[in-house]
Amino acid sequence: MKNALRNHLLNTCSDSDLKRWFDPINLDISDDTGDVVVTFPHAFFAQWFRSSIQDRFEEQLGLFLGGGFSVSYLNSSASRTHTAGQITDTKKIDFPFGHKFTFENFLISKSNYFPLASAKEVTHVDSVAFNPFVICGKSGSGKSHLLKSIANEISKKVESDKIFLGNIDDIQNIYSVRFGGDMIRARNYFFDFEYFFLDDLKQIQKYEKLQQELISIFNNFYENGKQMVFCCTDKLASYSFLDQNLKSRLEWGLIVNLKRPDLEIRAIYIQKQCKLKKLPLTKDQILTLSQRFQDFRYLQGIIIKLSAFRELVRKNMDEKDFENILNNTEEKTDETLTPEYVIKSVATHFNLKPSDLTGNKRHKMTAHARQIAMYVCRDLLGISYPALGRIFGGKDHSTVLYSVKKIQLLQKDDKVLKRVLIDLKNTCLLRVSN
Repeated sequence: MKNALRNHLLNTCSDSDLKRWFDPINLDISDDTGDVVVTFPHAFFAQWFRSSIQDRFEEQLGLFLGGGFSVSYLNSSASRTHTAGQITDTKKIDFPFGHKFTFENFLISKSNYFPLASAKEVTHVDSVAFNPFVICGKSGSGKSHLLKSIANEISKKVESDKIFLGNIDDIQNIYSVRFGGDMIRARNYFFDFEYFFLDDLKQIQKYEKLQQELISIFNNFYENGKQMVFCCTDKLASYSFLDQNLKSRLEWGLIVNLKRPDLEIRAIYIQKQCKLKKLPLTKDQILTLSQRFQDFRYLQGIIIKLSAFRELVRKNMDEKDFENILNNTEEKTDETLTPEYVIKSVATHFNLKPSDLTGNKRHKMTAHARQIAMYVCRDLLGISYPALGRIFGGKDHSTVLYSVKKIQLLQKDDKVLKRVLIDLKNTCLLRVSN
């Protein structure tokens, strides 16, 4: 298992790096639970590992195992058996809000150091540093990534069901559908959470009555010292549609502004994606992409198109091919991609209803479409296997894992399936209407 993990780590680390920090540790992974015990060769190594490597290691371990396990760290100077040392730290590694959403994976420029540092402070569960914490920024600046990174980090220390993370549409659905307009029951539902994370506050314009409910939720969390985080597409001061009482409450906390990724950060992102996709772009092509497109989601869609061309049309893609693909695309502002949108897109492709994919029907076509939807959700949104199971009607973690791995293997040899997956990913990433 350690060799398999090492091969996985080679996608993001050099062999010399792994010889320095990975090879010296002992790694035991339980076959029954998937839980991991890491044993350090000595205390000084353990201290260095925690300060320099641990976050990156846990992120990649989550990608490799799929989440839903715990990792413990053992200090041992004399022996590498469990009884020779003392377990100093145990963390749950689930990434219930998406394994791609971590601080380690958040690409920053110098202008965004303060928002990132502030976000990390919010994850200290023993104290409430800034309440509320408000993240502002244009589309594509990384607000949702930072929001979900905070939630994922906190979920290592508390149960994820104590964390509410959603948007205004989710709140409206809870009030109007789940509780049939019963305001008291809906409020109590939110009051039971320990953390309240709300994405895209601007959408509250659609449901003006929710402003008073949001004030009630805010008051309860603030008075009980429970952390709140909000995301705003523009500066909070420009939200003239907000109830003045709600607006003033949001200004009680810390407001940070994220800048859109600059040219250098976009180039780094493209390089990372090309390495993962094994797409050999030249330095000039990477520069062209980073100059022409600013949104990370759109860049990911372009890279999928370029990869698809190499796999399905011509392996040796020349400069003319590259330019043709870019000239036939147009960047536009996209909405946030959600599991619901992925499920809807897959259901439409197979002429099914979204409820068919989240239900328990075992018809061959429906089951196949459901597995594809799980795979696309996992690939594009990075949702953990337990969380995917909940989204797809309460499926077991092992069922989701089997489905994702099955599609992953089938598409390697099935060109028709590969084309379907590419089309679906582009539909989802670029928000193309069906």
